[in-house]
Amino acid sequence: MTSAPKPSRTPAPGQLKAVCLDVDDTLLDSQRAARQGLRELLGTDRAWPVWERTTDDYYARYVNHELDFDVMCVERTKAFFAAFGEQIDDAEAARRESLRMAAMQRSWGLFADARPCLDWMRDSGLRLAVITNAPSAYQRKKIAAVGLADTFDALVISGEVGVAKPDPRIFHTACDALGLRPDEVAHVGDRLDTDAQGAARAGLHGIWLNRDQRAPTHGGVPAITSLHELPELLVGDLAALPALPELVR
Repeated sequence: MTSAPKPSRTPAPGQLKAVCLDVDDTLLDSQRAARQGLRELLGTDRAWPVWERTTDDYYARYVNHELDFDVMCVERTKAFFAAFGEQIDDAEAARRESLRMAAMQRSWGLFADARPCLDWMRDSGLRLAVITNAPSAYQRKKIAAVGLADTFDALVISGEVGVAKPDPRIFHTACDALGLRPDEVAHVGDRLDTDAQGAARAGLHGIWLNRDQRAPTHGGVPAITSLHELPELLVGDLAALPALPELVR
């Protein structure tokens, strides 16, 4: 496994002091696990684009407090099968979702670049936090399952604090938990708008983890394609930059 780069210096005192990270598709390869869950339910993942679109729609309704998480899971499953002409009731949707969820959870795992990067940041004296849009018990279970339960100084979970990314309040909650100003904190995530630009608008250093190298390449914030690139950014260009709220109105 490739190791994180070994920069020649660590962040200067008085500049960057902490890094917050998203969980799903940033540290944890959630898409791979979700596709495996779909394969075990259907015998194939050819319907993945439909599942992904349906999930985006229904998860947004959960984040916006329109549906509770368990209801969202059942309604999403019903909508997914309805897209292929099969109408199922709540009980059958819950049964199928339980099978899919169990298979997905067995497949939870970190990206290969996650642990080396986290270890480097901790060894460099940076404080670490999670900022994630998810229900509390589910996300804490996930973080523990991949061996990260004792890694972070703070876990800021939308289901616990009542607001979700990109609302500035969730980023400020993380800063408060760390005892730091927003300009002393970076946030890294795979969603350009929700993570990187949302953090920048809140006064943090927003960083887009663009694993799939989707356009645009930066969106007004620094972009990396792997967590292996993060240490160099943190001790190089980013350490000299102010927070970037003015770039992403």
